[in-house]
Amino acid sequence: MAEPRVPGGSPRELSLPCGRTVDLHDLDMGMRDYECPCGERHAVVMDMHPLSRWVPEDLVAVLREAVDTTTESEFDTMHVMGMVLEEFPEQVVSVDASEDGHVGFALVWAADFDSRRLHEVVVELLVELMEHAVSHASDDGAMTEFEEQMLQFDVREFVDQYRDQRDFADEFDRPV
Repeated sequence: MAEPRVPGGSPRELSLPCGRTVDLHDLDMGMRDYECPCGERHAVVMDMHPLSRWVPEDLVAVLREAVDTTTESEFDTMHVMGMVLEEFPEQVVSVDASEDGHVGFALVWAADFDSRRLHEVVVELLVELMEHAVSHASDDGAMTEFEEQMLQFDVREFVDQYRDQRDFADEFDRPV
């Protein structure tokens, strides 16, 4: 049975980086990847997804304490996805769905790569952000210690372990 629509109205769609489109109503809040008819999986992120999707809660707390935003809100997924969009302007798209009260989200982003790759990108960008913050510290020892720790930090290994702990296959995963 066809779903009734407002006469003259059209469904809100997200134009994916591959050129295809998806109706916003086909995206659900637990979705991490959209299996596209193009054959690829596109990472999907919504504004209400927590930062703990990518990093542990204790690091989220540190980031929120250390990062001043230009918005009234605390550092969150919107800010992280802004960083990703800035780094990959041709590979990430977004749409404002705040006028559609039926979808459950206000902003949605989709990437040309899957959620696993997006997770790595986010962690890499957060490490760069932390490195920048530490570089402004008056303690030279803190910068040296941070650089030494980052030489031992393996983004792929971290993402593998974090995704295993979070059990991303379960739509009810919990923060670590």
